[in-house]
Amino acid sequence: MFDSIHHIAIIGSDYKKSYHFYIELLGFNVVRENYRKERDDYKIDLQCGDQEIELFIIKNAPKRLSRPEACGLRHLAFRVTSVDETVKELNAKGIETEPVRFDTFTNKKMTFFFDPDGLPLEIHE
Repeated sequence: MFDSIHHIAIIGSDYKKSYHFYIELLGFNVVRENYRKERDDYKIDLQCGDQEIELFIIKNAPKRLSRPEACGLRHLAFRVTSVDETVKELNAKGIETEPVRFDTFTNKKMTFFFDPDGLPLEIHE
């Protein structure tokens, strides 16, 4: 019934911070960007492999509940070739990461970092 994920939507609260983080630091390419006057927000579509990330910038969006975790999407995970190398790249760009650990179910390395609004992002081999 479902072939693959078409896109994932993320809401950010600050255009400059989110743009800097996702495009300039993480290196996602902008597919299209639109300002929606009727909503006074931005929608930036980013390329992520065969999928897209819809980055919505909505001023005064309510804060995300992270602790305690709320129902719904828990985090977004990106597959990488090397967690250790990716951590070095992220850290060199000023992005803090949690300690690298092994996923006990996949026996692969993984760790988390956070976007400017506190959304947990995972890298996983």
